[in-house]
Amino acid sequence: MHNALMISKTGMAAQDAKMTAISNNLANVNTVGFKRDRVVFEDLFYSIEKQAGTGTDDLNTHPTGVQLGNGVRVAGTEKVFTQGNIDNTTQQLDFAIVGDGFFQIEGPDGEAMYTRNGQFQVNSEGVIVNSQGYALQPEITVPDDATLISVTQDGQVSATIAGQTDPEDLGEITLVKFMNSAGLVAKGGNLFVETEASGEAMELAAGSEGVGVIKQGALESSNVQVVEEMVDMISTQRAYEMSAKMVSAADEMLQYIANHT
Repeated sequence: MHNALMISKTGMAAQDAKMTAISNNLANVNTVGFKRDRVVFEDLFYSIEKQAGTGTDDLNTHPTGVQLGNGVRVAGTEKVFTQGNIDNTTQQLDFAIVGDGFFQIEGPDGEAMYTRNGQFQVNSEGVIVNSQGYALQPEITVPDDATLISVTQDGQVSATIAGQTDPEDLGEITLVKFMNSAGLVAKGGNLFVETEASGEAMELAAGSEGVGVIKQGALESSNVQVVEEMVDMISTQRAYEMSAKMVSAADEMLQYIANHT
């Protein structure tokens, strides 16, 4: 009976972890470029009391054996990098990636970071930066007298300069993709960093070799579906309640044994 209590405890802990992920998804339903988290479970080791295939006599064997599970645990969490809706904003420094890929950001210590959030501004030096002030890479500087910034789908950036008839080329916004995007580590602030699991960053021109294109004047919304998360929340809550009832049932059975021995 002690095993039933411990197994139920693992179920409650696992469902609590899933509820944490669901609550984080719902909290970020309006976060630009946010990707929902999914919790992955796996069963624990089994106590084998009788091995399947052991002989019952000289001619016959046990077809199944006896093995009892010991609960569940969280095997991992992963980001689901499905495309979010594209919302038009008409802001010239709002960029959405339609398809695979990430924008490159230079972090506070010079490390490479990556994001799907295309909300950018220009700092006091004219450099295009994100909301934390980290520079977009490759770095692009906008002239003081620029009246209009244009970005093509393949990332070519140009600016219309006051008094000039031809636009001035400012550079190119390249995108990065990974063999395993789910292996990236989320650092908060809509930023990710690469790991051995994600593979090395592959810098590519937008629209080439499997990466998406850039849409100016638009942002990618969160890929969280509220209805799906609510249904998942109810299911998780019910599973937690069942594990809690198992704890109560096991406790009552132990009390019965204690009172009748």
